Amino acid sequence: MTGSTGARLALVVWALTRVALLLCATKVITMPGPDVTIDVSVIYHGWSEVLKAGTYPQSDVTWQYPPLAALAVLSPALLPFLDYASAFFVLAFLCDGLVLGLLLYAGRRTGRWAAGAWVWVAGVPLLGTTAYARYDVMVAAVAVAALLAGVRHPRVLGVLAAVGALLKVWPTLILAGTARGSQTRRAWTAAAVAAAGLLVVCTVAMPGALAFLGFQRDRGTEVESLGALVFHVWRQFGWQGRVELHYGSLEFLGPHVPLVSTLAVGLSVVAFGWLLVWRLRAHDFWVNTPADAAFTAVLLFTTTSRVISPQYMLWLVGLAAVCLVFRDSRIGLPAVLVLFATGITQLEFPLGFVHVVTSDATGVTLMFLRNGLLVAAILIACRQLWRQTVSGLPRKAGRPPAARSGVGRGAEPVGS
Repeated sequence: MTGSTGARLALVVWALTRVALLLCATKVITMPGPDVTIDVSVIYHGWSEVLKAGTYPQSDVTWQYPPLAALAVLSPALLPFLDYASAFFVLAFLCDGLVLGLLLYAGRRTGRWAAGAWVWVAGVPLLGTTAYARYDVMVAAVAVAALLAGVRHPRVLGVLAAVGALLKVWPTLILAGTARGSQTRRAWTAAAVAAAGLLVVCTVAMPGALAFLGFQRDRGTEVESLGALVFHVWRQFGWQGRVELHYGSLEFLGPHVPLVSTLAVGLSVVAFGWLLVWRLRAHDFWVNTPADAAFTAVLLFTTTSRVISPQYMLWLVGLAAVCLVFRDSRIGLPAVLVLFATGITQLEFPLGFVHVVTSDATGVTLMFLRNGLLVAAILIACRQLWRQTVSGLPRKAGRPPAARSGVGRGAEPVGS
């Protein structure tokens, strides 16, 4: 199959699956389980009315997003001929298409291929309607654009990382793998300046820009998180806790929940420690390293978080797709594990969410499978990233090393 044939096939499959997603989001096709579009038609729409009045939703504990999230919530105004929810779904669809276009374009260069585009084509529908019923697809588009542009333009990487971070925090981590020296200085400086400038503008423009920080701090152990497995199992042996809507998600409340939540935060600290040690020890930064490191970092912090909402899988799918644009990426197996975990995520939410909430055998099995796949992906991704950048793992036989910053000679890694 030629590259152009593969690209056309990817476009066809993308179009068919995305039309199906749009039909589900607009309820032309009704899916079993809870209505995941309520977040858009009720919550997002309500926030948009508050924002239009000139303030952030600072009295609403479910507003747990950085200030630029207001742009995503207000974006349906760009399509005034549609109702709020329909406009939002169309914009999500367009962002989805933008990501595919970026991946296909990037995959045409020497040393790259279309595998990344196929990860995106397959991964988004595996999550189901949730993919279009949250603004995470918009954030993923920013992160994908940042990493692909950063191969040649570190400052663009930095600016887009700042924009992404002020949309939903996690894109800060895409800066973790920039090559030492001028690339890191340019990318990190651009990110800091852009973030500071945007934050000042948001704070001056409307009151409540930083209210989300307190709401995030007070969150507990959500029923889909890694730590929640403790209570899913303990429930079978008489644990006297409960599941309630708390800070915008269903969380476990009761004895020892604060302890498990604290341990989850501790795991995130350990993850940060590993990432810091890797950064200090790494000496070979290849053209695929920024994407591989970004995927690994976001995977670490997503899995150890007190909350693993279904839409978080879009972050991992998008970053895995960027990794597999590069033929020399070592993230192939973790990317496959993330795709399986994404499919299981749709099975547990929304299709089988009642089983998760009640901690029955089906729900517990789904949670162990999904979170187990994420843990396995972490272990493999960390090992592969370490081997390629710290241990000096030789390149594949018969394959030239990645070119410096994607251009010029192919005899050296990007910074060593």
